Amino acid sequence: MEFPVRCFSCGAVIGHMYEGYKKALEAKGAEQALNEMGVERYCCRRMFVSHVDGMELVKKYRKL
Repeated sequence: MEFPVRCFSCGAVIGHMYEGYKKALEAKGAEQALNEMGVERYCCRRMFVSHVDGMELVKKYRKL
């Protein structure tokens, strides 16, 4: 699945931050990356922390 454009709970637009989060996650860790990006609401933070990039798994299988 792709990263959602909006937070499911509050509706804040967060989709544009995901690429920056992935880069900062490797260098700094989840908590510090989200703090630097300015993501303060716990519902929005949950969207980043709990997201699993499933597109790589789906690409392995061919269409029928």
